[in-house]
Order: sequence, then structure tokens, then C-alpha cells
Amino acid sequence: MTDSSALDPEDRKIVTLARSARARNGVPEGAAVRDETGRTYVAGTVELESLRLSALRTAVAMAVASGAKSLEAAAVVSEAGAVADEDRAAVRDLGGPGTPVLLAGPDGAVHTTVTAG
Repeated sequence: MTDSSALDPEDRKIVTLARSARARNGVPEGAAVRDETGRTYVAGTVELESLRLSALRTAVAMAVASGAKSLEAAAVVSEAGAVADEDRAAVRDLGGPGTPVLLAGPDGAVHTTVTAG
């Protein structure tokens, strides 16, 4: 378990943004990523009949579409116990294998930090 109060302020910010996206949109997951310039991209789960994307893959896609060249960090707020391999792969594609991915519960408490590896 990671003490959320001990997080870097910028990491705490993306966790808060991810939590807000989840709550605001009433979706299973919220996510936020921070690019190499410090800009953030926030998304929720996309569940259309013809398109299904996790919140994290949607946030990464938004970063790419906005011109981001790399990622510094990513955060997911979910009830899941782990970050899906496909989500970590999307972060890795843009940010590299060492990019940290924070997983927080719906209350915003970070309980796991993994790399995109």
C-alpha cells in the first residue's frame, strides 16, 4: 500500500483528476496521464456498442492526439485489483517501460504503483 499523502504533489493531482472523472461520469474507471511538459489528460471508461476503451487507454489516446511525445506518469482509479496488461502497454508505448502507473481505489487511496514495464 502506498501512503497517498506521501505522493509527489503532481502525482496526487493526477489521482485526484482520475477520481473526479470516474465520479463525474459515473463510469467504472477514471484515469489521468501527465506528459513530458506537465500537461494532463483525463478520461473515463468508454463503453459504446462499437467501441470499448479503458479509461487509461483513452487518456493515453487523448495525449497522443494532443501531440504528447512522452509520459511522466499515469493514474487509474478503479475497484480493480491490478492495472490491466493492455493498459500498461499503452502507457509503455508512449512513456517507456519505467513510467509509473498508480492504481487507486474509489476513495483515491493509492494501493499499488507499478511500472508500464
